[in-house]
Amino acid sequence: MPPSLQTKDASSNLTLKFVDVSYRVKVADKNGNSFGRIFTCASDETAAAPPLQERNILHGITGVVSPGEILAILGPSGSGKSTLLNALAGRLQGNGLTGSVLANGRKLTKSVLRRTGFVTQDDVLYPHLTVRETLIFCSLLRLPLTLSKQEKTAVTESVIAELGLTKCQNTIIGNAFIRGVSGGERKRVSIAHEMLIDPSLLILDEPTSGLDSTTAHRLVMTMAGLARKGKTIITSIHQPSSRVYQTFESVLVMSEGRCLYYGKGNEAMSYFESIGFSPSFPMNPADFLLDLANGVYQVDNASEVDKPIIKQTLITSYNTLLAPRVKAACMETSTKETMSGEWKSTRTCKTSLILWCYQLSILLQRNLKERKHETFNALRVFQVITAAMLAGLMWWHSDFRDIQDRLGLLFFISIFWGVFPSFNAVFAFPQERAIFLKERASGMYTLSSYFMARVIGDLPMELILPTIFLTVAYWMTDLKPDLIAFLLTLLVLLGYVLVSQGLGLALGAAIMDAKQASTIVTVTMLAFVLTGGFYVHKVPTCMAWIKYISTTYYSYKLFINVQYGTGEKIWSLLGCSRHGSEHPSCKFVEEDVAGQISPALSIGALLFMFVGYRLLAYLALRRIK
Repeated sequence: MPPSLQTKDASSNLTLKFVDVSYRVKVADKNGNSFGRIFTCASDETAAAPPLQERNILHGITGVVSPGEILAILGPSGSGKSTLLNALAGRLQGNGLTGSVLANGRKLTKSVLRRTGFVTQDDVLYPHLTVRETLIFCSLLRLPLTLSKQEKTAVTESVIAELGLTKCQNTIIGNAFIRGVSGGERKRVSIAHEMLIDPSLLILDEPTSGLDSTTAHRLVMTMAGLARKGKTIITSIHQPSSRVYQTFESVLVMSEGRCLYYGKGNEAMSYFESIGFSPSFPMNPADFLLDLANGVYQVDNASEVDKPIIKQTLITSYNTLLAPRVKAACMETSTKETMSGEWKSTRTCKTSLILWCYQLSILLQRNLKERKHETFNALRVFQVITAAMLAGLMWWHSDFRDIQDRLGLLFFISIFWGVFPSFNAVFAFPQERAIFLKERASGMYTLSSYFMARVIGDLPMELILPTIFLTVAYWMTDLKPDLIAFLLTLLVLLGYVLVSQGLGLALGAAIMDAKQASTIVTVTMLAFVLTGGFYVHKVPTCMAWIKYISTTYYSYKLFINVQYGTGEKIWSLLGCSRHGSEHPSCKFVEEDVAGQISPALSIGALLFMFVGYRLLAYLALRRIK
């Protein structure tokens, strides 16, 4: 690491101690269904809402990890490993967490958490960025402003070399649909993501999941190399091979949120043998420990002891034999810890304008690079140009006096550019939810800078495609042949597109489920279209209010105003009168053209929606913890 990153002295290597850590959550019923009350009819006095019940996830877990040591947490799925790691990383909030987690004898502070790396179980990375780009953007965002871009790049180069990523640094990350780096390389990229900040504490949630035995061993050896440099490493692991197991100095075995063993890895088998549990044939120690954690113990080739009896025996033995020694070791560690004060942090806590603008620029660069593959992909451009050509051919050189056909064209434009951008925007935040939550938890940037970068980054696609559409369709259909009228129509269209995009962003952020949000936006746009003023003029009273919140309604009225103004010219051309006429188009002139609302009111409504939808999207993101 460059000298500018070394803001800790040698005495500040982190010793993490956790004493009697317990965690409980409230669920609505015995099945853990938190939605149990929603389906209870309020009018049914006999139907009582299920009472909230507390469920214990962790039961008094105690241990200590020192610099240069790897603590492996073993246990079956659902044993509480990930919950414990989140508690140790300071990521659990609420009154359900009890006990103490101390770093060098002090409670976890923001300066400590900034020097804590947390690698999640799933590799949450942008699929279209290369390994190098991923780490460069991370270093630009996470490292302090006092470092230059060259220094941050040097840190990235150092980490890439340290974790053996040099060969794949120019390969994209990829995902299930896009071929990229291998599973082991992807996991090392996730670790590199956290190593950029030179953490004293590195926490990893099942880093070997999905990897073959050889790749898993290489990854654990990489972790061992980091530990030898003074890092404190805690990792959960599901089913390690015997080679992997031998690298762990300390092991904590969990079952149903309780501790069954805590101590040196090479002493685990002798401990369980001393309390009457030993394998009937030579086997991987990790496999044997996981069998016990699952309540499986074969006495001989024919019989097994009942699971409840095994688990209760193991818990009782731990509480009697090991727990007092573990707590005594924690107390002994406390007396040896250096109390040299808080670490110095090079990263300012102020969300100053300079920092905010810097984060915005980096996030915008990353967003444009990640989304360039879909911004102007061939399929989208083909879709828009095809729609423009079809509209141009269907309304080819339409007559100014064919009022019904012209209004149909204007309403078609309103429908297409209401549904298209809103449906695309609804996927924006749900698709990035995992990455957003991970990066926000590590304090990489402010919510407002992320939100603005996400909105601004979509503007090229949102504005250029409707411009192409209108340029093709406008002159083919022979709409008002006036440059000013074309520019006004384009301005209305672009504003309408931005409002529709805001609607999609708001619904996506509020629901945060792509499938549900796309359904809701489809229903919403259907309601807006039906009340938009073309299909039905006399909207039923119970639904009339919808048109006043309909984006389609206001854009349609503005399109009409640009093309026909107040309608005086078309009145005279068709020979219509306000007292009635036999001409079939006069009814449309009377109800759609002459009977429109003020353009200023339509513009004001669209401006209000433009701001309002984005504000709702931002507030919806803020509520996500």
